[in-house]
Amino acid sequence: MWGDIAIAFLLAFIVSFMATPYTIKFAHKVGAVDIPKDERRMHKKAIPKFGGPAVILGFLVSVIYLLVVMSMENTINLFGTEKYGIKLLGMFLGIVVLSITCIVDDLKTIRPIVKLVGQILGALIAVLFGIRLGEYNLSFINNPVIEEIISCVITIGWIVGVTNAINLIDGLDGLSSGISIISALSLLVIFVLNGSPVVSIVLITALAGALVGFLPFNFTPAKTFIGDTGSNFLGFSLSIISILGVAKTYTIAVIVLPLIVLGLPIFDTIWAIIRRLIKGKSIKAIFKADKGHLHHRIVRRGFGQKQAVLILYGLSATFGIFAVILLDSGIWKALSFLLMVIVAIGLGYKNFKEEKEVDQKYECIECKYIYNPKYGNEKAGIKPGTDFEDLPDDWVCPVCGEGKEMFEIYK
Repeated sequence: MWGDIAIAFLLAFIVSFMATPYTIKFAHKVGAVDIPKDERRMHKKAIPKFGGPAVILGFLVSVIYLLVVMSMENTINLFGTEKYGIKLLGMFLGIVVLSITCIVDDLKTIRPIVKLVGQILGALIAVLFGIRLGEYNLSFINNPVIEEIISCVITIGWIVGVTNAINLIDGLDGLSSGISIISALSLLVIFVLNGSPVVSIVLITALAGALVGFLPFNFTPAKTFIGDTGSNFLGFSLSIISILGVAKTYTIAVIVLPLIVLGLPIFDTIWAIIRRLIKGKSIKAIFKADKGHLHHRIVRRGFGQKQAVLILYGLSATFGIFAVILLDSGIWKALSFLLMVIVAIGLGYKNFKEEKEVDQKYECIECKYIYNPKYGNEKAGIKPGTDFEDLPDDWVCPVCGEGKEMFEIYK
């Protein structure tokens, strides 16, 4: 198995890494470029947003190769009682439908409701091909047809929900891809400990490998974005692979583990829905983008893009490790670990807060210009004594013209 894991990771990594530069060139040719048109966007210059196909290609090449080779070796049976071959066909067809929808969005931009329809259709295809989240014996209903419908609805809700969760958290360079890597690696450990089907292990490893190959081009300062095609693919794949990984057990503890692993993007999405409903007072408000996501809030606290991304990586890793400890060692050790992390964050946050009270300098990561609150930026009308976080949102580096998000704390 470990040889298959190594092949799945390395092959996906190489294909994704080699394909990404081609997607950057293609994006410029077809106009798949993210132009910062509003304050919600954290970048200030046009950046290609078509990296998703490189990740998808790396994933598919690795998975298909291994499935063929393992079938020839008789180490995997795609057409046995579990019918993994049919389920994977449903997953791949769902990816095709979702990718077509999102490629159109990356090229021309479509309405959120149209994209949601594409997500639901992709999830429906996967469900029709046998992918289910749990088996529900509802004695108070006692009707197999209704139980099947409930199972399908819950599965579609899970797939669409996770797809949107990863898509919505894609707001900083390397954020969605990095969090997906952490989630994939956490699920890989869980699958190995849980004795999950080898199919799910191959799939999650290939996904992690493809993302690691893409991340060097996506981490701040990004050369390319993963785009809606990529972020939707990540959420869609993670949701389905997590279902396949727990398919043999269906115990409450194991089923809830993927929910914990993906806790950060799921929480951010749930809070975004609640926030937009309260603010907009209508269902339509849910589809209106805003600057209230976790990454926006962290940046507004005075942290740079890279720092905000690393903070969220740490939070995501905490969720993943908590889930692994919960499976391997039980609830009490998991809770004690979580308590230690909370204490450490509390103490660390206090130090960060104190540091910012002392005229903290910030450095532009592009040209190395240093903003010193003591002197301000008088040519731009910024008076001496103005803290960095109090600068106007449209303030730019006086040397290279980059925006505030390209600055980080000077050490």
